Amino acid sequence: MFGASGYIGTNLVPRLVALGDRVRAVARNASVLESRQWQGVETCAADALRPESLLAALSGCDVAYYLVHSMAAGRHFGRLDVEAADNFAAAADRAGLQRIVYLGGLVPEAAESEHLTSRRDTGRALRRGRVPVTEVRAGMIIGPGSAAFEVIRDLVNHLPIMVTPRWVYSRSPPIALDDLLEYLIRIADIEEAAGQVYDAAGPESLTYEQLMRQYGELVNRRPLIVPVPLLSPRLSSYWLHLVTSVPTRVARALVAGLSHDIDADDAALRALVPQPLKTYREAVASALKSEREHTVAARWVEGALMFRGFKPQHGYYAKRASGSALAKAEPADVWRVVSAIGGRNRYYFLNALWSIREMLDWLLGGTGRKRERRHPSELRIGDAVDSWRVVGLERERRLTLIMGMKAPGAGVLEFELEAIEGGTRLTATAYWHPAGVWGLLYWYLLAPFHGLIFRGMTREIARRAERAAVDAAPAPGKKGAT
Repeated sequence: MFGASGYIGTNLVPRLVALGDRVRAVARNASVLESRQWQGVETCAADALRPESLLAALSGCDVAYYLVHSMAAGRHFGRLDVEAADNFAAAADRAGLQRIVYLGGLVPEAAESEHLTSRRDTGRALRRGRVPVTEVRAGMIIGPGSAAFEVIRDLVNHLPIMVTPRWVYSRSPPIALDDLLEYLIRIADIEEAAGQVYDAAGPESLTYEQLMRQYGELVNRRPLIVPVPLLSPRLSSYWLHLVTSVPTRVARALVAGLSHDIDADDAALRALVPQPLKTYREAVASALKSEREHTVAARWVEGALMFRGFKPQHGYYAKRASGSALAKAEPADVWRVVSAIGGRNRYYFLNALWSIREMLDWLLGGTGRKRERRHPSELRIGDAVDSWRVVGLERERRLTLIMGMKAPGAGVLEFELEAIEGGTRLTATAYWHPAGVWGLLYWYLLAPFHGLIFRGMTREIARRAERAAVDAAPAPGKKGAT
């Protein structure tokens, strides 16, 4: 499965494994796949824009799901999508694949948006190859993490009054995530679907205004929506970074494609793969229920409700900042310094800034000035580290802390240790799930300090670990006691 780290891939892989299929999950960054902690799944790194990486990833496979897109790449992502598809089609032929299943998008005849036309052009590029392609075209997907759904959620949850362009009257046939996954799973086994293109849609065609209002009714929000003729989708997309946590480039590409009604003729697919389809309200209710049921995670995972403070209204997608350093020391030496963070040791760098933030929390009624640990150097799940709490711990590999200070959102701080030649690479990453406009402004206000803090923190931890390793080493010419 190419693009396995993306939204659909992340949900499709475990479904296939549960059905007993052997799955090879492929993404540009294999470490992202490993963080999913899928059992019984082979992971592999490959990039469709690097043809030399594709053959090994495809060898031995019968069916490939192609779920790659480049919206997050910014300008000219459509050209990159077509180039990647051409490379993939050629490699699939060389590897002897029997079928490619491609998830595309519903495209109006008059579409000009690159977001929409790139999906159509990608399908055409794949079909230029010799391996039969089954293309499933879907519109808005309703499920946790779907970029279009998350934009709607952020708008409704955090804007009591919306001044919108006329695109709120454009119609779309949203489809529930579970229903789309069922189509993708079953279509791969149907011989007559080879070489065909199918529309996939839910049972309703709704305006975006109706989508927002119905979602609002389910979460007890009643936004005032005021369409303004002068606003175009492109103009309205420029302020999205102040409203939604969805990556700005992705959100802009989505909104730019809302000028048209999007229709679907899904009769052929419904006949080929019959299933009861969820209405939009049922799909939203299912998405919210799914979030509530998947609340425990051993490390930070995008969108996990646990790391959003168990508040569905906090942004699904996290803002993030990180810093890293190389320590010429073993992971055990670095871990000893990392696991002693907080308390009297404080945070190893720019402690004055940490103290100011803790004082502000205390003034707001929080516990920011509380500096304590159960043990000065040992940690276990559930331990308090000042205003943080340990929620994930893999000794000499990873420490995950969730923020307890008062803030307009939910924060996570994660340390990762990687043994490399010559020492240990330490990375500290802050994840922030904003609560609407105020949460985003809070993040942007602190953004100038993040890189400085985390680079300095990891360098100081590395320095202390190196010094401790030297101090613990036997002196030259001396033997250790037995």
